[in-house]
Amino acid sequence: MKKFKINILALVSGLFLFTSCTKDLDVTPEDDDLFLSENFFSNPQSYKQGLAGVYGNLSLTGITGAGSSNIQGLDAGTSHYGRCLWYLQNLSTDEVIWSYENDPGVAEIQRNTWTSNNPIVLGMFARGMAQVAFCNEYLRQTTPEKLSGRGVTDSQLLANIEDYRNEVRALRALAYYHLMDMYGKAAFYTENDQIGIAGPEYNRQQLFSFIESDLNAILPALKAPRTNEYGRVDKAFAWMILGKMYLNAEVYIGQNRYADCVTMCNNIIGGGYTLEANYLDNFKADNHTSTEMIFTLQSDGNVTQNYGPTTVMINGQVGSIEQNGTSMGVSSSGWGGALRLRKQFVQKFDGGSFTSDERKTIISGTRPIDITTIADRDQGYVLAKYSNISSTGIPGVNQGFVDTDFPLFRLADVYLMYAECALRGAGNASTSQALTYINDLRERANNGPVANISSGDLTLDFILDERARELHWEGHRRQDLIRFNKYTGGSYNWAWKGNGSNGIALPAHLKVFPIPSSSLSSNPNLSQNIGY
Repeated sequence: MKKFKINILALVSGLFLFTSCTKDLDVTPEDDDLFLSENFFSNPQSYKQGLAGVYGNLSLTGITGAGSSNIQGLDAGTSHYGRCLWYLQNLSTDEVIWSYENDPGVAEIQRNTWTSNNPIVLGMFARGMAQVAFCNEYLRQTTPEKLSGRGVTDSQLLANIEDYRNEVRALRALAYYHLMDMYGKAAFYTENDQIGIAGPEYNRQQLFSFIESDLNAILPALKAPRTNEYGRVDKAFAWMILGKMYLNAEVYIGQNRYADCVTMCNNIIGGGYTLEANYLDNFKADNHTSTEMIFTLQSDGNVTQNYGPTTVMINGQVGSIEQNGTSMGVSSSGWGGALRLRKQFVQKFDGGSFTSDERKTIISGTRPIDITTIADRDQGYVLAKYSNISSTGIPGVNQGFVDTDFPLFRLADVYLMYAECALRGAGNASTSQALTYINDLRERANNGPVANISSGDLTLDFILDERARELHWEGHRRQDLIRFNKYTGGSYNWAWKGNGSNGIALPAHLKVFPIPSSSLSSNPNLSQNIGY
C-alpha cells in the first residue's frame, strides 16, 4: 500500500471533526463547541490531526465510505473537490466526453448548457466554501489565546502549530483561487468573522487581492520546496497559486501580470524540482515519488476510498470494446467505456512528429474518431494516460479505488507557463529559455530530440496545443481556452460544444459558472452572474 506521509488515520479522524459544520449549503460552522471540542485538544497530537482533516476535504467527501457526503443535499459523486474540479475544467471542453448522461449534471456540463441548478456546479461551489469554513475554524481554534487557555507551552508544539496555521491559510487561498476562477465571485469569510453570519460577496478583484496578500504574508514562513512531508504545502505551492493568478490576471482583473508570473515560475524552477524521466510515471500508482510533483490530491485504494478524479479517470478510460482495464490496474471492463476523447483533442497529435510521443496514449483500433451519438460507447477514441499500476509494475491495492494521486500542480506546467509569458512579452523572460523548456518536455516525451521545435515554431497557438498535449485531463483546459479566447464565441469549436454535434459558438457569459441557486437562497449577499 502506498504510504501517505500525512497519517491516513489522522486524516480520516480529522475529517470527522469537521462534519458538523456542513449541515446546510451555507457550510458556515454553526457551533464552535460542536465543530472542534476542547476535549479533542487534550491530546497534543490533535493539532496535526485537525490539520489532516483540512487536507482531507480535498480527497474525501465523508467518513462512512466512498459514497458518503458531509454536505447535506449533495452526494459523493457530485461533491468531491477534485472530481468536480475535473468535471468543470475538462469535461466542459474539447478533451473528453462522458457516456452516461443520466448521471446528474453531466450532460449539461459537457454540452455547455448548465444552469444555476446543476448539481456539479453546486457541488464545486459548496465544497470550495466548505474548505474555506474548515480552514477558518482550524485557525479559530489555534490562536495564541486558545493555546494559552489550554496550557499549551511546549515550544516545539507551538512552532509546529504555527506551521500548521500557515499551511491552512495556503489551503484557504487554494479554495478561493478555484472559486474566483470558476465562479468569478464567492462569499467571503475569515477566521475573524462571527460564526453563522452571511458573508459578503467578494468579486474577482477583491478575491485576487485577498489571495495575493495572504499568500505573500505567509510565504516567508512556509517550508522550502520539497522539504515538507509529502502531501503538505510549501513555498512552491504558494508560488504556483500566485503564478496561475498572474498568468490569468488579464481575465480576472484586466491587468497584465506576466512578468510576475515569470518570477513565480523562476522561484519554482529553482526549488529543486526536475522533470520525471518517464512522462507516464507521473500518472501511476506510485506517482507520489515523482520528482516534478508540486502538489497532488491524494488517493489510496484501501484507506481513503473515494470517487475522486483518478478513480473516475482510470476506471472511465477503459474501453467498451478493448476491455483493457487489467493493463491499468482495475477490472477488465472498468466502468464500461465511460470516457472517450473528442475529435479535436485527438487531432492535437496528428502528424509524424508525434509518432513516438509518449504523451500520445490514444487508442483508436477500429473505432470511428467522430462521436455522433454520445451514448454509443464504441464511438470515439479512448485514452490510457492514467494507471493504477506503479512504475515498477505493481498493481494498486484495490481494483476499484485507485492509489494514483491527482497531479494538481507539477513542474511541466511551470515550463509551459514561463514559455507563454515570454511570448506574451514579459520582459524578465527570454524566448531562448522558453524554447529550451519546451524542448525539454518534448525530449522527455520522445526519449530524445527527434521532435524538438525551432524558434519559428514557438507561437502562442503552439503553446495552447502543447499545453493540451502535456497537461490533458489534469484540470487546466477550460482555464487555458478562456485565456486564449477560444472557449466562448465560435473561433474554435469542438464536438458537442454548445450542444451541437460539430460545435457551435458559446455566449460570453459562460466564461464563468453560475452561482448555484441554493447558495443564493442561503446567502442574500450573493448575486447571480450576468447572463444566468
